[in-house]
Amino acid sequence: MNIEELINKINSSAEELDFVSSRTFIEQNIDILERHKNLLNSNARQILNFVQERIKFGEVNLTREEMATVKAINSYASSFNLSGIKYTLKDNPKLFFKKDIFSFLNKDAVSILEGMGAIAKSKI
Repeated sequence: MNIEELINKINSSAEELDFVSSRTFIEQNIDILERHKNLLNSNARQILNFVQERIKFGEVNLTREEMATVKAINSYASSFNLSGIKYTLKDNPKLFFKKDIFSFLNKDAVSILEGMGAIAKSKI
């Protein structure tokens, strides 16, 4: 795909308010888009700035597998299935070192994981 096609796809998806597609295109081609930022419309440029700031601060998006794990933990926590939570934690210990994960956990999961000592107690 050449740069004109890429810019057109990003701009059109941003105009249609399909920010997920815009962000995906931007994340996959961020090096090229940094040089051609002026060709993006205002919405697409804001998404590019958002992605650049996340990268600058070292934040990485969760993968689909990681999101599925978080969803499973939330489900286990809602039904108070401690053995399911323990099994999932055992298979994915590094997942809870990521900063982004806490915004995806429900209150039940946070309470149970804090009680188990898997995550630090929140200061709320």
